[in-house]
Parts: sequence; structure tokens; C-alpha cells
Amino acid sequence: MIGGARRILPPLAAALLALLAALGPGVPRQVALTDALVVVDITRSMNVRDMEGRSRLDFARDRLRDWIAARPCGTRIGLALFTERRSLTLFEPLEICEDFAAISRTIEGLDWRMAWEGDSLISRGLDHALARARDMGVALVFVTDGQEAPPLPYGGPAEFRGESPGGVILGVGGDAPAPIPKFDDLGREVGFYAPADVQHAPARIGAPPPDASERPGFHPRNNPYGESDLEGNEHLSALRADYLRNLAGGRGLGFARLAEGPAAIDRALAAHAPSHAATVTRSLAPVLALAALLIMVGCWLAASPLPRYMRKEE
Repeated sequence: MIGGARRILPPLAAALLALLAALGPGVPRQVALTDALVVVDITRSMNVRDMEGRSRLDFARDRLRDWIAARPCGTRIGLALFTERRSLTLFEPLEICEDFAAISRTIEGLDWRMAWEGDSLISRGLDHALARARDMGVALVFVTDGQEAPPLPYGGPAEFRGESPGGVILGVGGDAPAPIPKFDDLGREVGFYAPADVQHAPARIGAPPPDASERPGFHPRNNPYGESDLEGNEHLSALRADYLRNLAGGRGLGFARLAEGPAAIDRALAAHAPSHAATVTRSLAPVLALAALLIMVGCWLAASPLPRYMRKEE
């Protein structure tokens, strides 16, 4: 009788544990969640391959997907892309656990060819994205290398006058200037941008600099900027970290490098974005299923005959 019970009880226990796992029990707990609209820069400088040999956009896609996957269930994430001076919302915030497959596939599909203009007016695009995030009631995560194209005028970016929902600017790119890939009308790479292909800083719009009259070629009507800024390195691109920090500071945002990983993003968000308390359930199904598996393995090992070399000689 006792021997029969020993044979029956372990498989019965394994079956009960498997049944409990299938029912999906969980332990409720309180967590602080931060919802966000993620806006990704897809302008041409994001094609620079200075992120471990990969383009900035490729690197951003992978790191963002990893960061979202590590967020607690209940978090809502929206996705938008930036080019020219506006952001285009692909979808408004979705719950990441229920809709992770859709979120992940959309991130993987981000491509520079989606851009409708070639300009990259970072400060204006950032302000537009802030307004979109504020209307959605979520924080902003803005991913960019910070290169303005065309360059800013002498007066710098416009002052931010809106209401910030909080969030973080994630800088992506290397510190050393690198060439920007150039593509033809069919999307085929044909080399890199040369100095003559781009406008150099600063842009010749708005008020001229205070020392304009001392510059070569100055004329108060025909050439109020002079000619000392006709050359530059805007055909090369590096992460404009200081510029992005200044933009973030004036808009109530944090700044972090995307390469620093999910923990750095979370710290910046915790310091510069509002959160809300939510009750989430931590599933016990994996633990119960593992226990059932271990019992079944133990039963199988106990029932299997010992190999000949392990048997005692009679």
C-alpha cells in the first residue's frame, strides 16, 4: 500500500502543480509606472555607422525594444517618428505586455525612408513632440543625435514657451565626427556627404552676428553675414550631447545616452517624469510549472534502471 502511494503521489502532485500553473495564479503588488510617447529621429544623420559598427537607427531600435521589454506590465508606450520639424504618431500609448508583439514589430520597421522631408530641425521637432505627449497625458522619450540640419541661426534655438509633460532626451551617436551616408533617389548608398553638399553653421537666417561688420565680404544690404562661415564640418556627424542637455534643461527633461542602457533611462525618467501607482500581478505560473517539471524528472529518474557500470556485482 505504501509503495503504491509512493508511485502515485509524485505524478499526482506534478499534475496538480501543472493545473495550477495553467490557471495563472499571481501575487498582486503596487508599482510606480511611467507612461511615455517614444519619438525616434529618422533623419539621415541617424544612418551614421558609429554605434558598434551599426547605424544609430539600428542601434536605437534594438535598445528601445530591450528597454520596453524590461518595463513592468501595466506601462503604456506610444511610438512616433521625427523628421523635418514635426513628429508623426504611429500609435498612441498601448499596454506593453498585451501589445508587445505589435510594439516590437513597429519599432523594427522604423526606417529613414519614412521621412517626408530632409531637414532635421531638432528643437522645433522636440517642442512639437512635447505638445503631442502632453495632449496624451504621458511623458516624452525623444531619441536623437541632436544634429540640426540646416544649422541653427546665430540666435540659437527658439525659447520653449509650452508646458512640459516631463521625460528624457536619449542621445545616440559617437563623440567623434563621422561621415554621413548618402543615398540616391532609389535608396541606394552612393558614398558620403561632402562639404559642398550641405549648409554649414550657422544658418543665414534671422539677425546677423554682432561682429558681422568685421567679417570678410560684409555688406549691410547684400551680405549682412559676411563670408567667414561658408566652410565647416556639417557633412560630418557626432552626438551633440551638450546641445541636447541644454535643450533638455530648458524643457524640464532629463538627458541620458541610449548606450548607457535601460537603468540610465529609468533613472532619468524617475527624476524628470511623473509616475502613477498601479496594482500589477506577478504570475506564479513559471514557478509552479518548474516545480511540476522537477517532480516529473525525479519520477523518471527513479523509475529508470541504473546503467550496468553503476550496478553492484552480485
